Parts: sequence; C-alpha cells; structure tokens
Amino acid sequence: MNKLPFTKMEGIGNDYVYVNGFTEQVADPSDVAKRISDRHFGVGSDGLVLILPSEKADVRMRMFNSDGSEAEMCGNASRCVGKYVYEHGIINKPVITLETKAGIRVIHLNIENNDVVSARVDMGEPELTP
Repeated sequence: MNKLPFTKMEGIGNDYVYVNGFTEQVADPSDVAKRISDRHFGVGSDGLVLILPSEKADVRMRMFNSDGSEAEMCGNASRCVGKYVYEHGIINKPVITLETKAGIRVIHLNIENNDVVSARVDMGEPELTP
C-alpha cells in the first residue's frame, strides 16, 4: 500500500478512517477498507469513508465496512464528515447537504470559535419493515 493521507475520527463509538477524495484517489476502496481497518496490522477502524465532490449536494460520502462491503450510510460517520469538510475549508456553512447511497442527508453543525463542537444529521424517516 502506498502512502495515503487520512484522518481517523470517532463518533459515539463508530471509528472510521476518512480520506479527502478532493485531493486523494483510492483505486480499490474495498481492499483499502479491509487492510486499513485491521486492528492488528492496520490503523484499526470500523471502515473507510471517502469524502468526495458531489453533483447533487455539497459533498458526497462513500463508506466501506471493515469487510470491504459498501454501506449506504452511517449517521455517526455523516456527522464526522460534516466536521471534516467544515474544519478543512471544503464547505464553509453551518448546514451541509451530504449525498449518500441512501439519499441526500442534511447535517447541522454547531460552531464555536470556528470549530465544530457538535453536529446532528437528519436521517430521514426510519424504515421499519423487515
């Protein structure tokens, strides 16, 4: 594996490795997710989150579980994406739209002294049918 700049963040127990897809490219995110998530030989995480440009929203998120499968979304990871894009100057507003495989989500940031101190995401209506 080549060098890959990343940020590791945790939100209410979910810890993911985040890669800025505006500046970095990951050719095989499924493989990278498996290798980087290994808690014995990798960074250790629940998976890999790619933060990418979007044509439908302010930013797009692709996430891969530690087994390499692609997930639709995760609320905790979405909140971390909001913090990341604001604090890294990718998006400069307190309400951010996020494209996910489950649709567009809206992230509301609580900002103090130019730092995101909390975030909440509208997850939409729950789907309760099995």
